[in-house]
Amino acid sequence: MDNRRSEARQRVYYGGVLTFNAGSSTLACIVRNFNNRGVKIELDGTVLLPDRVDVTIERRGWSRHARMIWRDGAGAGLAFDQDSEVISLEWARTLRERERTNKRLKSRLEQMLSGY
Repeated sequence: MDNRRSEARQRVYYGGVLTFNAGSSTLACIVRNFNNRGVKIELDGTVLLPDRVDVTIERRGWSRHARMIWRDGAGAGLAFDQDSEVISLEWARTLRERERTNKRLKSRLEQMLSGY
């Protein structure tokens, strides 16, 4: 896979978090290498992942939207969305919390309206 990359990846061993399902699901991973275009991650076992996730690397202090390019057992390659900018970790956490709050409020509103 390395020979198809236009930009070399830096080898690292960082803890990462994948967030999906509108911020309601998270999964820990190990980031094995990365560059400005994507990351290679390792997961515990063969868990199912959606095609699109948010990748957070706390040690770098950022989060990015990404899509899965390949999957091989416990490893996966993710490419960052081109229109995705690096989001500071603090801002990403605030945004995810507000998304969860919004989801809960919508659910509560639907419950209230269904009673009429």
